[in-house]
Amino acid sequence: MDKSFNLPDKIPVFPLSNFIIFPNMTVPLNIFEPRYIQMIDDCMKVNRIIGIIQPKKSEQKIPDLYKIGCVGKITSFDETEDGRYLIVLNGISRFKIIEEVKTDKLYRLCNVSYKEFNNDLNNNHEKLQPSDLDLIFKNLKTLFHKKGYIINWKELKKQSLNQTINALSMASPFSLEEKQVLLESQNLNLRKSKLEEILKTYSVDNFSNTTIQ
Repeated sequence: MDKSFNLPDKIPVFPLSNFIIFPNMTVPLNIFEPRYIQMIDDCMKVNRIIGIIQPKKSEQKIPDLYKIGCVGKITSFDETEDGRYLIVLNGISRFKIIEEVKTDKLYRLCNVSYKEFNNDLNNNHEKLQPSDLDLIFKNLKTLFHKKGYIINWKELKKQSLNQTINALSMASPFSLEEKQVLLESQNLNLRKSKLEEILKTYSVDNFSNTTIQ
């Protein structure tokens, strides 16, 4: 992503539980709720930018949101015969919510800042060794097997190390709190350490769901 790309200070946010995206990672999304159909309609007319963020566990009709999410740009758009939108979102940068904006829209809008995550717009990859992933792959294979998840490990290993770490953080069957810890990790080495820490708690607790703080 070009460093000169101007990210908007006010963005529509798409709350998704147990779902995160990182810069330079791509995800497909199936949009069917009227409020998010409206959101996609609006952002396709402007800059194709939306923010993905996790809602906190809550019984509220409008749940509180975590402060940190990731903004992305819609790079592919298709409409199905039954009115759903199939989009592909490419992550650009993480953001911090400053405040939510009052609006008459069906979806939520927030004023955000990207200052804490300036490095997300850099194309410089942090240095990791392939051996750094050996233990992570070993523990994740066990966890995925126990959870009944299927993943193409050979294809995953063809990615760069930073893409692999981020893909594993996104795809792993962790709690929303654990995924939020990974998303908020400032750099790749810290994210790798947090990933190892989370996997260690699953291993110690016989792969029950235990959230690190």
